[in-house]
Amino acid sequence: MSNRPSLLRDRRFLPMFLTQFLGALNDNVYKQALLLVITYGLIAQQNAQISTLNNLAALLFILPYFIFSATAGQIADKYERAQLVRYLKGAEIVIMLLGTAGFLLGNLWLLLLALFLMGTQSTFFGPIKYAILPEVLKSDELMSGNALFQSGTSIAILVGMILGGSMIALSDGNLMWVSGTVLCLASLGYLASRFILKQNIPAPDLNIDWNFFRTSLQTLRYAKNLPLIFTILLGNSWYWFYGATYLTQIPQLTQENLHGSENVVSLLLTLFSVGIGLGSLLCRKIGGSEVNIKMVPFGMLGLTVFAFYLAISLTFIPPMTGERLGIADLFSNGASYYHVMLSVSLLGISGGFYIVPLYAMMQAYSPRSHRARVVAANNILNAVFMVSSAVFSIIILSVLNIEIHILFCITAVLSALFSIWLLKRLKQLMRQTQANLEN
Repeated sequence: MSNRPSLLRDRRFLPMFLTQFLGALNDNVYKQALLLVITYGLIAQQNAQISTLNNLAALLFILPYFIFSATAGQIADKYERAQLVRYLKGAEIVIMLLGTAGFLLGNLWLLLLALFLMGTQSTFFGPIKYAILPEVLKSDELMSGNALFQSGTSIAILVGMILGGSMIALSDGNLMWVSGTVLCLASLGYLASRFILKQNIPAPDLNIDWNFFRTSLQTLRYAKNLPLIFTILLGNSWYWFYGATYLTQIPQLTQENLHGSENVVSLLLTLFSVGIGLGSLLCRKIGGSEVNIKMVPFGMLGLTVFAFYLAISLTFIPPMTGERLGIADLFSNGASYYHVMLSVSLLGISGGFYIVPLYAMMQAYSPRSHRARVVAANNILNAVFMVSSAVFSIIILSVLNIEIHILFCITAVLSALFSIWLLKRLKQLMRQTQANLEN
């Protein structure tokens, strides 16, 4: 192991990492810029309420995961994946040209169409990227590869949100800068994809079913018939439910509980994202290179304990007495704010401990001929759980009028119960799998 080059200098891994990083970065620059353009009324055609348009934008980006994931998995198993990536990155340039036209013409519907197409492009890219990793990496490199993927994605999301927001804030209504940036990032992503090594085709004789809904049901049924895989997928999807529940509430939490400004929202998102990146890297460092669930219990415990820590910290925040607090004010207004920032960081680290081993296991234990379709099933379940998270939060906060810190406590209890079941089930199924291999 010590004689091997770092994966970030390895031709097998680096082009795929850069392609994924630039794609996630571009997604978030565009999405954040679009949300701010809508929120601050920089598009003249807005007739609906801002909240309606923002929720419509979120729905349009996630909708393709429901519709196209299963078909995307079939395509990724049937055709050579490196070439598929290049086609998709070329499509990203075309989509960003459409988005650029929307920005420069002030056409909201072009912008929303480009957002839907971006979600579609990401849907088809997802099964490919996670199916390529176990093909190009050795088994004792999977944990490292997934740790770098997760930490890189977290940084890309963070930088993308900050970059998109900053360009809108500084542009004074001139959207040329954000248009040029998304086109430049799409072009760099295509350039990186040109260096991805040619892949073996796992299922060249597969007949693709273009009935998206039937294919989705078949893909989920296939995954359900693999008990260990399906349990891992449920574990992954719970992470997205949990993460979406917390991240969605950060703006409201900042405004109502911390009495902070928009910059404080960015700070908390930064702490959470950096935490995930750090947790992902520490997971490989502490847990070792072998694919295992050693770090998952620590992640599970942290996602429960630090959720209560955050909820309790919020109750000690003093009431608002003057103007909203900026980032500098947070560091000079007492220990209660430090506890909030620390708890958010620790939640991110716990998430890294939890998700990296599960994604590595998903890749390692999936049948090679169906690996991309397993990832597609994972994406479908993730989308279902994320929408469920939104409905759950709306019921708790809006219908029942329960406060945010109680929502966090309820989520922590659910996480503890789910984690206990998941860990028992995984250990049982892994013992059975090991016994079958020995026989």
